[in-house]
Amino acid sequence: MERIKTPFGFSSTVDEVLQGIDLTGKRAIVTGGSSGIGIETARALAGVGAEVTLAVRRLDAGERVAANIRASTGNPNVRVGQLDLSKMASVKAFLADWQNSLHILVNNAGVMALPELERTPEGWEMQFATNFLGHFA
Repeated sequence: MERIKTPFGFSSTVDEVLQGIDLTGKRAIVTGGSSGIGIETARALAGVGAEVTLAVRRLDAGERVAANIRASTGNPNVRVGQLDLSKMASVKAFLADWQNSLHILVNNAGVMALPELERTPEGWEMQFATNFLGHFA
C-alpha cells in the first residue's frame, strides 16, 4: 500500500494548510470553541470565509471569543450556541435550534482526568458522556 504524502509537517501553520482555500458559503460547528485549540480552529475557519458556530458551555465566554474572531477576521458570520455535551437535554436543544445544512463539524470539546468520579444527569460517567456520547448523540 502506498503511503499518503502531504506537504505539511509538524511545523506547518494553519495559514499554510488553508492557503488557497475558500469556505465561503460553508457552515461549521466547533465544539469547545471558547478556549485553546477551539478558538484557533474557529478563527482559521472564519478567516477563510466559513460561517462558524462556537458550541460552548458558557455563553458569556463564547460571545467574547466570537466578537474577537469577528473583529480579527472581518467575518460577521461567527455565532455562539450553548452546548454542554455531558447533558443530553443540552445536545437536543442545540440540535433543535440548528437550521439548514452543516458542512464541517470539529469535535474539539472534551474533558480528561477528572479528579473524582462524576456522573451526568442521565447517570453516565462524565468523561465518557462528554468525549463520546455527546458528540454522537
